Amino acid sequence: MGRLFGTDGVRGLANAELTPELALAVAASAARVLAERDRSHRPVAVLGRDPRASGEMLEAAVVAGLASAGADVLLAGVLPTPAVAYLTANLGADLGVMISASHNPMPDNGVKLFGEGGHKLPDSVEDAVEAHLHQPFDRPTGAAVGRVRELGDAAERYLTHLLAAGVGDTSLAGVRVVVDCANGAASWWAPEVYRRAGAEVIPIHDSPDGRNINDNCGSTHLDQVAASVREHRAHLGIAHDGDADRCLAVDAEGTPVDGDQIMAVLALAMAERGELAHNTLVATVMSNLGLHLAMRAAGIEVRATSVGDRYVLEELRAGGFALGGEQSGHVVLPAHATTGDGLLTALRLMARMAGTGESLASLAGVLRALPQVLLNVPVLDKASVADSPGVRDAVTEARHRLGAKGRVLLRPSGTEQLVRVMVEASTEQMADEVARRIASVVAATG
Repeated sequence: MGRLFGTDGVRGLANAELTPELALAVAASAARVLAERDRSHRPVAVLGRDPRASGEMLEAAVVAGLASAGADVLLAGVLPTPAVAYLTANLGADLGVMISASHNPMPDNGVKLFGEGGHKLPDSVEDAVEAHLHQPFDRPTGAAVGRVRELGDAAERYLTHLLAAGVGDTSLAGVRVVVDCANGAASWWAPEVYRRAGAEVIPIHDSPDGRNINDNCGSTHLDQVAASVREHRAHLGIAHDGDADRCLAVDAEGTPVDGDQIMAVLALAMAERGELAHNTLVATVMSNLGLHLAMRAAGIEVRATSVGDRYVLEELRAGGFALGGEQSGHVVLPAHATTGDGLLTALRLMARMAGTGESLASLAGVLRALPQVLLNVPVLDKASVADSPGVRDAVTEARHRLGAKGRVLLRPSGTEQLVRVMVEASTEQMADEVARRIASVVAATG
């Protein structure tokens, strides 16, 4: 059996793969592991969820698991994942638990854990939680059983933080924004905080019923927000995913603005204010070469990590950097958040527009994305094929052909028997031609 924890917690089909029994066991084990690490006080956990139907069931199971292991539980209700991370740090809690499957379809769900300070748990702690999962333990009784209470001021704590970190003294008055809430955790929070910041807000897909989360809406379906921006003549559109830890945008014409472009806009703004630590931006290897070229022209270094926000976070913390993220819209500002925060990102983006008087299209235009072709090649053994001499030679030849005006990335899939071939070049035709040449070698080898 594989490792229980994936790159973003424990996730699966709710009530089939992710059962209440498993959620209870994970919660109880996490509380015990944290209690063993610090026996000086009784553990406290902050618990939140997105609005998908199975979240109610899993919330009950997680509460039971935490309390059965002697942890007190603060129920935060339906709120974004980054809010749970923030509240865990703000309240000095030992553990944060978010029940969400992010951008996945409604039938899925997940249990994501945050440790002290609101940081994602390191692999070693996740491994300890998994090792303790089904081990018997001395259950607390009487007064030692965990207590459960509502966290009544969660909204004001988080919204106050967002406004201070996102816009400060800048008013968003005059900014008309369409926000696609994905019928998810952002449905109340995003329109509320954008209005408090001064923007004129037109919300769509903000009526969660437990079944419609991410259903043909949100950050994976930008056509919805683009059409609404054009209809209402808005200055921009913001699209969140189910748990609001990511943010993508469209400009006034409905043209998509991805995570790379958003990071470029924020990096330049922070560099102007002297806030971009070490004059460095952290991105993954999947970020477009255009981001590297734009940042190089501005005198900003780009550090590339493996794919996944956890690797971005590790590099940010290790290097003391101030901004990082992914093309998918996860953007992290470590001075203000311990994980990707879509609402904070959107506020920063709109504050830049308000502060400069420039349109989003103008600001995002600093990055000229190179044409990119991504091919997924089925193989029998992804690791051996990707490392074979013939494939390595094909990649070397392609890199020599493209020179500084292109890029080749070849990597095995993390979940399937596929080798992913990504090529960027100065023209779509060149990118396609080079990608297909490498893919043919991969297919013949595999």
